[in-house]
Amino acid sequence: MTVLLWIVASSLLGGALSVGFAALFALNARAHWLNALVSYAIGALLGAVFLDILPEAIHLTGNGAALSGTILAGILLFFILEKLLLWRHCHHDHCEAHEPEKKHAYGRSGLMILVGGTFHNFVDGVIIAAAFLTDVHLGIVTSLAIIAHEIPQEVGDFMILLHSGYSKVQALAFNLLSTLATLVGGVLAYYALQSVQSFVPTLLALAAASLIYVAVADLIPGLHQRTRLKDTLEQVLLIAAGVSSIYLVNLMVAE
Repeated sequence: MTVLLWIVASSLLGGALSVGFAALFALNARAHWLNALVSYAIGALLGAVFLDILPEAIHLTGNGAALSGTILAGILLFFILEKLLLWRHCHHDHCEAHEPEKKHAYGRSGLMILVGGTFHNFVDGVIIAAAFLTDVHLGIVTSLAIIAHEIPQEVGDFMILLHSGYSKVQALAFNLLSTLATLVGGVLAYYALQSVQSFVPTLLALAAASLIYVAVADLIPGLHQRTRLKDTLEQVLLIAAGVSSIYLVNLMVAE
């Protein structure tokens, strides 16, 4: 199986799985299941970053300082994108963006959801392509981590589309259409990065920054809304399960 086919398959399958599971959770699942999935996704994201993406980026470049600087710049970049363009589309202090229970809402309209989600999916495609161009094993792990964090976000997006007046069929169709941006980003990055391999370590560092930011800034704060010891223990165990799943994937793919 060629690298391009891996990228296409991961982009299409990942998008279909994330939207499918998101629709299932949004329409049928209990809220507790989503909370558990968020904790697991945090572990999967951090596991992919620190067990795969960063070690590979460090291996590809001898300039650790530049790599660290790129990660720092990436975190700041994703903060700015989230603050100004994608999620926190709010211009005053009293809006849904600042209500803890409505983490995924952020006062966005259905159209803003689709625009922001499409851009986000495009970036995911670029990250997947960079990972597969480095190593198929790294690409698989990165794709799994991206799918894990996309499901909770897609659930929120799906619900906002429904509240914005879209029917269930329309919400599902538009979310699926939005995931095609992952394929577009992956294919474009494949052809661009093939001729500019020197940029791959930088892109991997930005990928790491993206996943760290999503885990630490977007997902972890929501866990603090549940303060009981039982909830905390469950969150820690599920985060550990997410990290362990990435480690196990590493072992299986390496064999």
